[in-house]
Amino acid sequence: MRIIGIDPGIQITGYSILDCTQDEYVIVASGSIQTSKNQTTPERLLEISKDIKVICEKYKPDVASVEELFFFKNQKTIIPVAEARGVILAALCEAGVEIAEYTPMQVKLSLTGHGRATKPEVKAMVEHFVTISPNIKLDDTIDSIAIAICHHRNIF
Repeated sequence: MRIIGIDPGIQITGYSILDCTQDEYVIVASGSIQTSKNQTTPERLLEISKDIKVICEKYKPDVASVEELFFFKNQKTIIPVAEARGVILAALCEAGVEIAEYTPMQVKLSLTGHGRATKPEVKAMVEHFVTISPNIKLDDTIDSIAIAICHHRNIF
């Protein structure tokens, strides 16, 4: 099964493509879609949408695992992130990719056993399941791997 994990954001959207078997995860590709603050919001959303479509065309995932908005500390960013999430979901639908959605708490629970795990704890568990390239530095990309693993662990 090929899963695309997506951590939505207006400035940075992390994504990862994982090939999953019953007992193994292999990272096929991972990275981020980064938009510029100099772009208008519609331009940023269009860029995210186009890039998601290109990634889906190139890697042909069977399913997408996308992080849901659950709780936001910063009220200024919730609407732009929700808008980014909306164009991501629309692009995945247009590409014909099945979508599963998980809250951050569900992802943490699935990987670490508790829903209030810290970023370092989640990263450690991701590194337990897959070998992470040294050039993967962004939390958003690591989170996208965790989201993909969460989906696989929830269906098996």
